[in-house]
Order: sequence, then C-alpha cells, then structure tokens
Amino acid sequence: MSFEQARALFPVLERIAYLNAGTFGPLARPTLEAVAARQAEEAEQGRGGRAYFEGVLALRERVRAKLAAQVGVEPEQVALTTSTTDGCNIVLAGLRLGPDDEVVTTDREHFGLLGALGVCPARVRVAEISGRPAAQALELIRAEITPRTRLIALQHVSWVTGHVLPVHELREETGLPVLVDGAQSVGAIDVRASAFEYVTISGQKWLCGPDSTGALVVREPESLAVLAPSYFGQDGYERDGDFRPKEGAARFDTGWLPTPSLAGLEAALDVHPPWRFERAAAMAARCRALLAERFDVVTEPGHATLVSIRPESDPAALVLDLHGAGVVVRDLPGTGLLRVSCGWWTSDDDLERLLAALAARTA
Repeated sequence: MSFEQARALFPVLERIAYLNAGTFGPLARPTLEAVAARQAEEAEQGRGGRAYFEGVLALRERVRAKLAAQVGVEPEQVALTTSTTDGCNIVLAGLRLGPDDEVVTTDREHFGLLGALGVCPARVRVAEISGRPAAQALELIRAEITPRTRLIALQHVSWVTGHVLPVHELREETGLPVLVDGAQSVGAIDVRASAFEYVTISGQKWLCGPDSTGALVVREPESLAVLAPSYFGQDGYERDGDFRPKEGAARFDTGWLPTPSLAGLEAALDVHPPWRFERAAAMAARCRALLAERFDVVTEPGHATLVSIRPESDPAALVLDLHGAGVVVRDLPGTGLLRVSCGWWTSDDDLERLLAALAARTA
C-alpha cells in the first residue's frame, strides 16, 4: 500500500492538518466501519446466547494476539485494559509495596502514572530531568536508585518534550524491574516489550483505536498479585468459587470492555503499514527542522514523534486559533509549550499548513 492510499483511509485528513495523535490518533474508515457493524449486529441480534458470548471471547483473544505481536511478546503476557492509567494502577497495586520500599520516577511523568504513584505506600524518589539535556537523564535517574528501590517507573517517550528516555539502559544496568509507560511510544516507534517487566499500551493514541482501549504487558503474570478486585471483571476468574486467577495476564483484564470498541481496535491494528516507523521518524525530523527556523524547539533531534516548541504567545490561545485554521495540535498546561504529533500519515502539506498558520499568528 502506498502512502497516498494509506493516508486516504483517514477521513479527518481530508480537511484538517491533524497533528495530535499524542492525545487521540485519527480514526480510519475500517475502524469506524468495524465499530458501526458491531453496534448494528448487537442492536439487531441482541447481546445474548452462546454464539454471541463465544464470538466476544474470540474477538478478545484476537485483539490480545494482535497487541502482543505489535510489541513482540506472547498473547499470554497481555492484559486488555481501558488505558495506560489502568495498567499503572494494576502494577503498583499488585507489587504489594510498603513504606520501606522505594520507586524511582521522574519529574516529567503524566498523571496516568503519577496518580498511581501518589497512592502507592512506597516512598517515591523523583529524578529532576526537566530542563536538562536528554543525555543526562540516565545519570539523573540512576542517582535516585538506592538499595531500597523495588521499581523504576517512567514513560518511554516524554509526553512533554518528546525525548526517548533510557528505559533499556536502566533495565540492563540496574537489573531492577521497570514499569514502562508506553502511551507515547507504542505505535509511534518500534517497541520490544519483552525487555521489561511491565509495559502499558494506549489504544487510542498512536494505534488509532477507539477511546478507552489499551493493554498491559506483564512479562511474568504469576509474579504480580491480583490484589484489588475492583480492577477486574468476572472474566478474570474461574467460577468454581475459589476465585483463582486465570492463567497468564488475562487475570488482569479490565472487566467487560465494550465489544464495538474492541472490534474497532482490531481493525485499527490492521491499518498501519510496515513502513510506519520509518516514515513517522522522518516526518518528525522534518517538522522539528522546519519549526527550528522560527521557534524555540525544546525537543532535541533524533528522538521520537513528538515535537514541542515554546512560543512567545500563550500556547492555549494559540492552539485555539490554529484549530480555527484547520490545524490541530495541543498545549501542555503548566509548561508554556505547544506540542506537535507527527505520525506516519503526516504529509508535507500538513507541516506547511502548520508553519503557515503559526507564522500568521506569531509575526
């Protein structure tokens, strides 16, 4: 499939320079059609009977297998969730950490991880990487590790700067378990989750799936406790009264996820072409180079698919103005930054529209 053919699958791109996959990815026609078809089937045939439930369970396993293939793990290591936040909660609850334990993170994490850390009984040590060169992140994070450290928890790609954090180096050098927040990496860059104990996945961002879809990779599911039943639905247990968890990471599945959403995610996973990572990286590099000619770009060269700039005017107001011009980006509250998300579907025309709209409003 050519770039033009693949891009044409996304209706929004016919009108809008859509540069905000870091929040929500664009929805492709096959995704929308799969959701609509499933909803129509359930409306016309009902949601009951043996054939219906067998079909739903089969769909769940197909989605699980496709997500596993996306990040290079086995289906038995994948739990279906609604978000990366779900995954962070499951891991931090299941590790049974206490006040004598420590978790190391950074000062640039998303609330999806910070919220879970905030209620974790362990002490949280924070590496201050904000405003520092990306190359210093490894040293700064490593400096917070002590003999009490039980987990390193951090994003793979910074949602603020777009920098790739040294998750592989931390795992290899320390031998400690690592919880990787993959919200801004899975689907954007090539991720091999088998290197880590835990990786969270967002379905709605770079995988371009429906809202409230995602996954959690658990390398050794039996090593993580099923501690908080509120996270899990009845399909996470055997039904003989003993509440024994299912085999594999399916024990952590987040309840009965909406079947139309799962159908949409299955379709979305089939949309992405084999050259997606190379093209996304090339477009992000081009975007950064173009923006650097006029703006203060905080994203260093050679990272992932997010590019952040520090405009002289209010980022929130600027984002609103750009939206009116058919250019969708986002501001990052509390940072003074405006963020651009470049996917494999991004075209040169999208970037030219972005630059022209910015120039007209910041001259």
